[in-house]
Amino acid sequence: MNLRPLSFEFFPTRTEESRRKLAITRKQLRQYNPAFFSCTYGAGGTTREGTLQTITDIMTEGLTAAPHLACVGASQEEMTEILQDYQNMGIRHIVALRGDIPSGVGSGSRGLRYANELVSLIKETFGNAFHIEVAAYPEFHPQARSAEDDINHFVRKCKAGADSAITQYFFNTDSYFRFVDDVQSRGVNIPIIPGIMPIASFSKLARFSETCGAEIPRWLRLKLQSYADDTASIKALGLDVVTEMCSRLLQNGAPSLHFYTLNQAGLVSTICQRLGY
Repeated sequence: MNLRPLSFEFFPTRTEESRRKLAITRKQLRQYNPAFFSCTYGAGGTTREGTLQTITDIMTEGLTAAPHLACVGASQEEMTEILQDYQNMGIRHIVALRGDIPSGVGSGSRGLRYANELVSLIKETFGNAFHIEVAAYPEFHPQARSAEDDINHFVRKCKAGADSAITQYFFNTDSYFRFVDDVQSRGVNIPIIPGIMPIASFSKLARFSETCGAEIPRWLRLKLQSYADDTASIKALGLDVVTEMCSRLLQNGAPSLHFYTLNQAGLVSTICQRLGY
């Protein structure tokens, strides 16, 4: 199988102990020569300092960092200031997102509202200084009014200047390939990287999936439920399912894989090794 670049996503740490543990996780994952490590950004900038700290740690280790930047409710001035700071740090890769709407921010807010506005701002202010990554939803955003509306939102982000996209995680590869075909038929040809979620716990996976709109296929849901608290069996099935899915994605043309690590290296490492990395 033709191996393609990998990337790994973290969330900001809150304590010195979790920061040290994340450093160990990065050390374990860097053996796979990732294209970049990304770090999430809380709604309304609630993790701004934590994201900056994690990104700084990544860069200090000589690794490529890609901070997430969520724009909803923020002013153009605020976003430009953060981007200028990142440019001064030597960052050249941004994951540009709308983000979750913070409490108290309504539709009448004068700040930025959509990710395509952030992409346009980056392009207009910084030209090609940043590689701009955006989000994609093969099974459609949970707040989308319709599938067509969601695809149109994605196309607007791409035409505003996005360079590539990372998808929400999924367990049905057909949804990914159908999404790619749909957007290509609308003239969008940027790389669309599948987002991959390892399965460590059924309860956590079900909770995440309910929030983000990712579908757990019925057969997989029932199988995971049947294991109850048998964590070892849940992880074993998850490894088989996710590795097979990754293999199919790569064999059929996916440009890369992006892992949602949840700041853990174990399951991700096993999947990468099974794939031949």
